[in-house]
Amino acid sequence: MKTEIHPQYYTDAKVTCSCGNKFTVGSTQKEIKVEICSACHPFFTGNEKVIDAAGRVERFKTRKAAATKTPKSKK
Repeated sequence: MKTEIHPQYYTDAKVTCSCGNKFTVGSTQKEIKVEICSACHPFFTGNEKVIDAAGRVERFKTRKAAATKTPKSKK
């Protein structure tokens, strides 16, 4: 490895989640702020939490339902 070209590595970088969970990891950044961590992610908690921005989930569900109802014809 070449010297003086690599960023500084912090073995005790602090990670802060929007849910309030805090833990330390190794990283090239001293502090990291995340929106989702293992304490609040639905895969790890088993709780489904839908964050809907401007009705995107409903629009997707209606498009999906419409697509399954009308089969496309082959040419």
